[in-house]
Amino acid sequence: MHQQRARIGSSIELAGLLAARARGASRLLVAIAGAPGSGKSTVAEGLVAALNAMEQGSAAQVPMDGYHYDNAVLVARGLLPRKGAPETFDAEALAADLARIRTGAEVAFPVFDRVADLARANAIVVSPDVRIVIVEGNYLLVDRPPWQALADCFDLTVMIETARGELERRLIRRWLDHGMEETAAVARARDNDLVNAAFVARHSRPADFVFAN
Repeated sequence: MHQQRARIGSSIELAGLLAARARGASRLLVAIAGAPGSGKSTVAEGLVAALNAMEQGSAAQVPMDGYHYDNAVLVARGLLPRKGAPETFDAEALAADLARIRTGAEVAFPVFDRVADLARANAIVVSPDVRIVIVEGNYLLVDRPPWQALADCFDLTVMIETARGELERRLIRRWLDHGMEETAAVARARDNDLVNAAFVARHSRPADFVFAN
């Protein structure tokens, strides 16, 4: 089990650490985990940009959200109101693709389109010359089946920490920006997203590094 070792103060510091870890490695897989609304995607994007500024084409981002089950599957399973919860993702498919990427192969990954509310297959292609793969998602460090199968996929793990009040503010704003009425946006944030945030906090393994955001 990973032990929490240090706190990272900035994205620049984290990018430098990853670049140092990647020297001499054929491929480095990094998990950026955290609650919904914690800023995982923004942190991951910043890291990839910083790493590629140091060495063009050295880093790529893979979002866990591409592994959402389709809405038709969620409707059939009675899970559509819980979309975004752990059971609404295909964790086994993610684990299989990460096992392939560890070999140095070229792998195509799906991406979740929030506007269309569906996953687009083969939307990101990680080529063999990419040495640092930044994987970001809520449940990457969860220590319960089927997510615990991801434990051996990563060389380094980072947990994004965000205060609950700030998470709630961001999540409500997210749903308002997607056109929801305020009452619906507040309900979606509190009854689904913050429930998932509590799950992440309660069931995730300690990360190698913690990043406050």
